[in-house]
Amino acid sequence: MEDLVVVGAGPYGLSVAAHAAAAGLGVRVLGRPMASWRDHMPDGMYLKSEPWSSNLSAPDGRHTLADYCATRGIPAEHGTPLPIGTFSAYGLWFARQAAPPVEEVTVTDVTPQGSGFRITTAEGEPLLARTVALAVGVMPFVNHPPALRELPPTHYSHSSGHRDLTRFAGQEVAVLGAGQAALETAALLAEAGARPCLVARRSRLRWNTLPQPLERPLTRALRDPHSGLGTGWRSWAWSELPWAVRRLPAATRERIAATELGPAGAWWLRDRFERQVPALMGHALHRAVPAGDRTRLGLTSPAGESVVLDVAHVIAATGFSPGLGRLGLLDAGLRTAVDTVGEAGTPELSPYFESSWPGLFFAGLLTAPSFGPSMRFVHGAGFTAGRLVRGVRRRLRAQGPLPGSTGAGSALRGPGAGRQKTYPV
Repeated sequence: MEDLVVVGAGPYGLSVAAHAAAAGLGVRVLGRPMASWRDHMPDGMYLKSEPWSSNLSAPDGRHTLADYCATRGIPAEHGTPLPIGTFSAYGLWFARQAAPPVEEVTVTDVTPQGSGFRITTAEGEPLLARTVALAVGVMPFVNHPPALRELPPTHYSHSSGHRDLTRFAGQEVAVLGAGQAALETAALLAEAGARPCLVARRSRLRWNTLPQPLERPLTRALRDPHSGLGTGWRSWAWSELPWAVRRLPAATRERIAATELGPAGAWWLRDRFERQVPALMGHALHRAVPAGDRTRLGLTSPAGESVVLDVAHVIAATGFSPGLGRLGLLDAGLRTAVDTVGEAGTPELSPYFESSWPGLFFAGLLTAPSFGPSMRFVHGAGFTAGRLVRGVRRRLRAQGPLPGSTGAGSALRGPGAGRQKTYPV
């Protein structure tokens, strides 16, 4: 029986595994390394975050993105965007350097069993673990506007469903959304020979400004500090104080996670987008119907007028809606037993990322309503990994040793024992 099984091998899963291995825990990592970045982002995309704020986390602070780029002679400079492919390759390098070997299997079920958990995969024998950390990324939570869901599957897709946009060359494509994914997808479509049109409910697009230099006069630095999530004191707070966000009332935390650091395009994308992509701003989608092999979108303009847009395909760059109800690999009974936050049903977590079910930990997007918007970005992996592994060690130590431990682990209580309603800091 393993001390910890990490489900997911993206930035959060790999960081948790690196910290767990360094702590002497018996840990196994299941999943395709950097799958979202390698399989669900089109060629030509760039990393929006600054290189220095996009590190995976090892407990000794080594194996940074800058370290990787230095070994390849790649500039990793403030104010210079890096290709997504470079970041993906960095994650694979980090996995080899800092984390236990990743097992590329598909987890199909996580179920309580005895004093721990049974993890079933599509490829092999089930595993038993005292604790589990679910770092499943964003793909289980893909969000499509309701108006699209009655269309044939060939008529629409999500922006995360494409590695190659050249298949749309010569076609009219509606891109729904106003964030970086929508704006960059639309620009890449135009550059691939397609004829995209952006459709957004927002009345205007928001663009990030050119980043300020890292070295600045003290007065400017104090007025507008840098942080892993951007400049300014609000961004600094979300970046550096996730522990403080967790102490806020649940409704406040949920609102912060949903509204802060909202949709915006990178400064380096603006000219590419505006030169090539027409935009229907303030237009709400209320209907989508197939018309042969094409799709007609019924829109409502800012003036309340009906607008029909006829396109060959619709790409919804409409983000992700995290909730336990959408996490199919988690046992249905366990999903309903875990205490949740808000209408979406994300897990209520301890200061150490442990859910109300002892031994079940979460990392990544599902934790944003507990710890704030930094959990939506790679930057949050550092805070998460250290805290979560401390929580695993606390959970294991509290129970005493079990026969068959592969590391420093110890027994859990049986399912449901010691259910946590309040959490000490």
